[in-house]
Amino acid sequence: MAALTFATFPDAQGRELGPSPWMRVDQDRIDAFAECTDDRQWIHVDRQRAAAGPFGGTIAHGYLTLSLLVPMLVELGTFPDDGTTVINYGLDKLRFLRPVPSGARVRLHATVAEVTPKGEGRLLAAYDCRVEIEGEDTPALIARALHLLVAPA
Repeated sequence: MAALTFATFPDAQGRELGPSPWMRVDQDRIDAFAECTDDRQWIHVDRQRAAAGPFGGTIAHGYLTLSLLVPMLVELGTFPDDGTTVINYGLDKLRFLRPVPSGARVRLHATVAEVTPKGEGRLLAAYDCRVEIEGEDTPALIARALHLLVAPA
C-alpha cells in the first residue's frame, strides 16, 4: 500500500487498513494502567479474586484497550506521512463487546470511513475501528475514532 500524504488522503476514504501487528495486553500493562488512572477494581488487579470471578481471571480495563487504538493506528500508517500534527478529536461511537483477558493479544482492523475538509489546511478523518482478540470471534471493541489532520506548512 502506498504511503498516505496530506494531498492524497481524501482519496483514501473507504480504504481498509490492517490488521496491525499483535499487541500483548499483559498483567504488568493492566496494573500500570490501574495505577495511573486510580481504577484498581478487583476484576483488573486482584488475580486471586478474579480467578473465581465471571471471566476466570483478570481482564484489561475497557479504556486501556481503547487507549491502544492510537499506537495501532500509527502502526497501520493511517496518518499522512507529511502532516505536521494529528489531534485526537473524539469518538462518534464506542462499544466494548468482549473483555480482554490478561495475557491476550489484540490487533486493529480499520477503515478510513470519512474524510471531511475543515478549512485552513485541516482534514477531519473518521476511522471505523475493530480491535480483535486473538482466537476470539467477537471483537474487544468497535469505535469510530476521529482525528484532525493538519497539513504541512
